[in-house]
Amino acid sequence: MSRAIMIQGTGSNVGKSMLVAGLCRAARRRGLSVAPFKPQNMSNNAAVTSNGGEIGRAQALQALACGLAPHTDMNPVLLKPETDVGAQVVVQGKRLTTAKARDYAKLKPQLLGSVLESFERLKAAHDLIIVEGAGSPAEVNLRQGDIANMGFAEAADVPVILTGDIDRGGVIAQIVGTQAVMAPEDANRVSGFIINKFRGDPQLFDDGYALIATRTGWRGFGTAPWFPEAWKLPAEDALDVRAPDRSEGLHIVCLCLSRMANFDDLDPLAQEPGVRLIMLQRGLPIPGDADLVILPGSKSTRGDLAFLRAQGWDIDLMAHHRRGGRILGICGGYQMLGDSIDDPQGIEGPPGKDPGLGLLRIDTVMTADKSLTEVQATHATSGTGFHGYEIHIGRSDGPDRARPFAFVAGQPEGAISADHRVMGSYLHGMFRDDAFRAAWLAGFGVTATQSYDAGVEAALDALADHLETHLDVAGILAAAR
Repeated sequence: MSRAIMIQGTGSNVGKSMLVAGLCRAARRRGLSVAPFKPQNMSNNAAVTSNGGEIGRAQALQALACGLAPHTDMNPVLLKPETDVGAQVVVQGKRLTTAKARDYAKLKPQLLGSVLESFERLKAAHDLIIVEGAGSPAEVNLRQGDIANMGFAEAADVPVILTGDIDRGGVIAQIVGTQAVMAPEDANRVSGFIINKFRGDPQLFDDGYALIATRTGWRGFGTAPWFPEAWKLPAEDALDVRAPDRSEGLHIVCLCLSRMANFDDLDPLAQEPGVRLIMLQRGLPIPGDADLVILPGSKSTRGDLAFLRAQGWDIDLMAHHRRGGRILGICGGYQMLGDSIDDPQGIEGPPGKDPGLGLLRIDTVMTADKSLTEVQATHATSGTGFHGYEIHIGRSDGPDRARPFAFVAGQPEGAISADHRVMGSYLHGMFRDDAFRAAWLAGFGVTATQSYDAGVEAALDALADHLETHLDVAGILAAAR
């Protein structure tokens, strides 16, 4: 009989995704067939699945922790923000619609059926399902029609463990306050609590831990210290993107766009000792000593192009190019580098056509069809093969396509400028391939030394060890039903 347990949080970014990944790896090492599940996720960091859809990147990492290929059933509802008030709604891997927040609330009741359908399929295939909530069950104003936290837990009859983040302060109020505002029947579904991200001596919190247990009547499953290797794992939120603080090495600057998507493309570069990667935040100029500037993917290409110009980065990019610097655009960033972006149907916002940065002789037209596929490509410059994936709308063409970035199934992909210093590609995940990353960095005189996939596997094992040491993992898994 398959069992399930749900990890909910007192708020966003309390470490739920990482806890689920570590628990999945710990359960797998116990010989269990385990799978992750998140009913509803909001993220522009998506992964292409084995069955031709897309899910949140965090669930793809959790699937890796379980030794599974990512599948759309692991994250049946994915919201991809396109504006401050609207998001693309992806259901079981495919785009359903674009909806504003108030309209999405009306959609949720009909989405619950798809959520439960995916959950039941996973349960039928595995011994244990570890479920991740979204946001917080303390958002009781969203309880009616909820499919992300207690609404799902009630519909699927899954017990809950509540996680609080002590690093942000006020963890006693986080947990006790959450119980105080929850309906009694929801509070009764909670099996216990976890304190996460503790820095220092955990014994200093013994009295607070006991107070939470006394005030809530909930069982404590332990206090997890800060996990120092967290930066080696793909981040779900752009605000969590981290790189080692290095003063030397190939200076790569990534522009942090307002709707930046699939930013984990850069994680393998950040881990190379010969690379100094900076995630440049809004309002800051592009450093004059940058060797390479990367324009990452975006969920709203024209919107982020306007954002880029508002920062003055368009002027900085031209100066960087004049100084002999190199530029790489990935997916939406590739589209921005061209002469124009035309969205006649209003796929990503109001219909219209905007001038691009003019650094590549290509023009892009947005189309309703979306490319979602894993590919095997060959880098046109080095001849190195690599695995990647496409997840985009729009088609780009123009004279610079005569100098492709890569070849996919014998067909040219991407573009390179006549001076060979500006490059663009729709392919994500290329730097994860060790051979390609080595060839790419060699072109800058840098020797690659890391095995990215092996490093992620080692970090997942270290995370499981970390949780086994500090939490009652056996008790958490035993609470599943």
